[in-house]
Amino acid sequence: MIGINTATAEEIDAVPQLQGHGSEIVRYRDERGRFEQLRQLEQVPGLTGKIAGLEGIVSFD
Repeated sequence: MIGINTATAEEIDAVPQLQGHGSEIVRYRDERGRFEQLRQLEQVPGLTGKIAGLEGIVSFD
């Protein structure tokens, strides 16, 4: 389980489904605030339609 609101870009990149998107997720989070729901990740450039299967991997604490 990875805390998407506290993880570093490197930690996010370690998740196979998010590999290569860590820095973009961190930048988006820094600019727009915390993620509250999984579907918000689809707003990150490059992640549209790629969040399937992340339900048990990503937490929002």
